[in-house]
Amino acid sequence: MPDPILQVTGLVKHFPVQVGVVFKRTVGHVKAVDGVSFELYPGETLGIVGESGCGKSTLAQVLMRLEEPTSGTALFEGRDMFTMRGPELRRLRRDIQIVLQDPYTSLNPRMTVGDIVGEPFEIHAEVAPKGSRAAKVRELLDVVGLNPEHINRYPHQFSGGQRQRIGIARALALRPKVIICDEPVSALDVSIQAQVMNLLDELQTEFGLSYVFIAHDLSVVRHLSTRVAVMYLGKFVEIGTEDEIYSHPAHPYTQALLSAVPVADPALRGRRQTIRLEGDVPSPIDPPSGCRFRTRCWKAQDLCAAETPQLLTRAGEHPSACHFAEEKVVVP
Repeated sequence: MPDPILQVTGLVKHFPVQVGVVFKRTVGHVKAVDGVSFELYPGETLGIVGESGCGKSTLAQVLMRLEEPTSGTALFEGRDMFTMRGPELRRLRRDIQIVLQDPYTSLNPRMTVGDIVGEPFEIHAEVAPKGSRAAKVRELLDVVGLNPEHINRYPHQFSGGQRQRIGIARALALRPKVIICDEPVSALDVSIQAQVMNLLDELQTEFGLSYVFIAHDLSVVRHLSTRVAVMYLGKFVEIGTEDEIYSHPAHPYTQALLSAVPVADPALRGRRQTIRLEGDVPSPIDPPSGCRFRTRCWKAQDLCAAETPQLLTRAGEHPSACHFAEEKVVVP
């Protein structure tokens, strides 16, 4: 196995909850990310799935250094990302880029497409001499399937799928090694989702990219991911290859998520048991003791409240954070 390009260990991000207008005091913390560890290898895609509010986007923001971590480490090619400052941090931003969720708000409506895609060259002038930038922008637009002649148009003149392609072109401008995709297709129609997913797959092959692909739709993640991590209330509860997660899920939360994925074939639909979770997701300000999923889990016992399960290999062949994990085949 090659060395991981990105290695995250014990990553924590807590946001203080404050009251008062003048004299503010902290009364608690939102535990958005609470001890996440993973590796990302060159050329692979790590899919991160979970319900809204589980901490996926916060994880992306911390990895991009848009938010500073509370604790933990992240090594990019062996270098600690969170201690980088000045020119070293500026160089890191060339190697790690992000594609944001909403193509309608992630593009400046007052800038032309040429200015949006070419803006990274203004910040990192060493990548492209000033005289060659327009040609590079046209090349990027062509790579993502847009007409290079539309370089002077504004975002409102494009559809949602085309706007997301503009965001992808912007992320590619500096030839990064890692792209974090933060729910890049969730705001698009299903047919357009497939086109964008195919584009990301083609770009990964062409440029040797590594992806951290964040989504709440398991069926979307499956088509692009090499490995999948399932996240619940700030923690990873299961991680494994695409086949392990989708064919042999070990954690009850993963089993419940997979049982909710729509199946087009009525014959397959009848062979799968639907798992309905009771109750709401607990507050990340005051998560349950022990296993955070126990308040909604049909397998919960006294041990689940007393002891936090670690992300370890138990009954299956891949790590899961459940005291009573067992393999269960889910028909895709």
